[in-house]
Amino acid sequence: MKMDLIQPFISALDAVLAETLSASVSVSDLAMEEEGYCKKGPAVLISIKGQIEGRIILDMDVTTAAGIATVMTGDAVQESDPVVRETVAELANMVIGNAVTLLNDRGFTFKVFPPEVHSDAQIEKAGADTEATVLSFATPQGDVYMNIMMRYLRRRSRERTLVVTS
Repeated sequence: MKMDLIQPFISALDAVLAETLSASVSVSDLAMEEEGYCKKGPAVLISIKGQIEGRIILDMDVTTAAGIATVMTGDAVQESDPVVRETVAELANMVIGNAVTLLNDRGFTFKVFPPEVHSDAQIEKAGADTEATVLSFATPQGDVYMNIMMRYLRRRSRERTLVVTS
């Protein structure tokens, strides 16, 4: 996977978590997805299509999400509270907003689709022509996971411009 496609998401999550939680965070683990991603708890999926395409999944266990929601709201949040899932979606929105700015500054053209709460236990594997990277960010509230699957759009052969030679 090209670092120029995933680095904006890594930088954005790092910045959003550090600012939101008023604490330092660090990447605690990095792995390549091979068999499909098993989510840990509340997860949000955001799709991107255009010159680059793929998806980003932000995921954390429910205890971590409740801890982050408590920090964000300033009130104690229980794991069963609906704001827990909303917290994951709001973090995903902030991360994507920051990453999109970085990618736009690099000249990429694409469309970002609204975040979707992902309810399946396992997320399908990236595919033969696409790699996915899973990063774990250590925070004081627990680990936050980001699954990044991005690639440059390859034009299909029938869409290529025909070159006429004389």
